[in-house]
Amino acid sequence: MRDQITGPAIRALKGGPGIRMVTAYDCPTAKIADAAGADIILVGDSVSNVVLGRASTLQVSMDEMVHHTRAVTAASPCALVVGDMPWLSYHVSIEDTVRNAGRFVREGGAGAVKLEGGHKRLPMIEAVLDAEIPVMGHLGLTPQSVHTMGGYRVQGKGVETARELLADARALDEAGVFAIVLEGVPDVLAQLVTKQVSAPTIGIGAGAKVDGQVLVFHDVLGLHDGDLPKFVRQYADLRGVAISALEAFFSDVQSGEFPSEDETYHMPDGVIEALLEDGPSDV
Repeated sequence: MRDQITGPAIRALKGGPGIRMVTAYDCPTAKIADAAGADIILVGDSVSNVVLGRASTLQVSMDEMVHHTRAVTAASPCALVVGDMPWLSYHVSIEDTVRNAGRFVREGGAGAVKLEGGHKRLPMIEAVLDAEIPVMGHLGLTPQSVHTMGGYRVQGKGVETARELLADARALDEAGVFAIVLEGVPDVLAQLVTKQVSAPTIGIGAGAKVDGQVLVFHDVLGLHDGDLPKFVRQYADLRGVAISALEAFFSDVQSGEFPSEDETYHMPDGVIEALLEDGPSDV
């Protein structure tokens, strides 16, 4: 049995073996992730498109995020559960931000929250930290900003945008975040950020020179058939396995091979005879 992992424990992993982070959206997937040794389970707003079938992460609500976080923490994982604050849950006011972050902890059972953005989100991040809730930062390709970014594009490829990202990372680090996700940035820039901040960096499409990696559960296990980003490596084809298993089940149903005698409940001796005495039957 592993010790319960916390935000400060993650921060202490800076420079060590790669931090293991994966998304999960319900109790079964959380149990699998934890059994595999995840350090962090992110209840990502990616539940919006991965599980709920929507076009982007922008459609998921706070109530839905809390619901899925509660389902993940029901698995009682040793991994740190991080609730991903959805769009507009921390954009309107500091009061709303703290209240929504608190819902992840009080109602969802999370041990931390994640917010996207740099300098302009600092007041919100600092307020959540003041409320004693650990915060994970997220820089680079921030999906909630997809419309202002003009699509899902690699960020920080130019001198000025790279400088801005570095400044944002230092600001988040000084504010006290326990880790920073770097998404969709060139590997050299991610390496520079990693060297300049004391918080561990966790990459997704940010190369190998970071302190950890995160991928979406369904991407790693091959649970859908859509196009995948360049940075995704599939380690299984569970969609194919699942289709084959269901095809075999349906075939056995139609052939009468399922259920077998061993898979069927039977009456105790004498009971069926007594029932047949009560009247006509075609049993």
